[in-house]
Amino acid sequence: MKLSHFQFNLPKELLAEFPAENRDESRLMVIDRQKQTIEHKMFKDVINYFDDGDVLILNNTKVFPARLYGNKEKTGARIEVFLLRELNSEQRLWDVLVDPARKIRIGNKLYFGDDDSLVAEVIDNTTSRGRTLRFLYDGSYEEFRNKLTELGETPIPKYINREVTAEDAERYQTIYAKEEGAVAAPTAGLHFSKHLLKKLEIKGINFAEVTLHVGLGTFNPVEVEDLSKHKMDSEELIIKQEACDIVNAAKVNKKRICAVGTTSMRAIESSVSSQNTLNPYEGWTNKFIFPPHDFSIANCMITNFHTPKSTLLMMISAFCGHDLMKRAYEEAIKEEYKFYSYGDAMLII
Repeated sequence: MKLSHFQFNLPKELLAEFPAENRDESRLMVIDRQKQTIEHKMFKDVINYFDDGDVLILNNTKVFPARLYGNKEKTGARIEVFLLRELNSEQRLWDVLVDPARKIRIGNKLYFGDDDSLVAEVIDNTTSRGRTLRFLYDGSYEEFRNKLTELGETPIPKYINREVTAEDAERYQTIYAKEEGAVAAPTAGLHFSKHLLKKLEIKGINFAEVTLHVGLGTFNPVEVEDLSKHKMDSEELIIKQEACDIVNAAKVNKKRICAVGTTSMRAIESSVSSQNTLNPYEGWTNKFIFPPHDFSIANCMITNFHTPKSTLLMMISAFCGHDLMKRAYEEAIKEEYKFYSYGDAMLII
């Protein structure tokens, strides 16, 4: 498979700018790989495809308010700082992206907040837009983190061409988000309401939680024609024994095991034993899944509609089968499904 196989024309108006009014009332396209069929449902109908003992694998990462706006010393120029990851908590070192980058050099200071109560010094260049910052703040580590949260805003994707609203802080977060560390939401999970999760639980569906802290690399379009040469950014991954026990028991009992989102699928595929069971894991993963790929754990997945040439689309092709996926995407565009983070969903069984 080459990069050109993943190009398609996506009308701009199909990029979802706002979430559906209610989480579980997005549209749902159901794709049956065995029957090669495509059906149109509402997301809340997802419950009809699961039975007692089936498992949903959820990524419980929590998005933190990663986008800050500061002013450069002397000139006062407004600079966007996107926090990627903390490098050292004691020294308050962070890996960030800055925009516009050409203005930001080593030694520059940036001031944040109306009272300039938070200051950062640029101590390294990492990539063309990447910098290492050392934050200077009078206070404990906890107070410093609270200050970041206070000054930061929800990092909704760049394609959403509007101001961030108070609603985004809630809606660009799954309701089961627990472990802070992501700079982008695992968006398939955004469709689950508390009510729907409760109904699934009552029906006997089990939940296995994994933690994959989604980085911006997830959204990087692939730029090499030979997919095997694409390098994924590393993301932090934690899979606990409890999740493995739930998933492996379902595997033994031949139950439906559904990865909710590409991040959950990447998480579990990063930690497979030689017996094709799920192993505990704590570390980093840069797993890139593209066709052909044999999936070891999940036999079902829920995902959003993805943009052309994205690694996410390549994973769906590998799981769904490329021709069926193409058919599904052509139908989605014809039926005006909404794409991307706040868009509609797809269930592949």
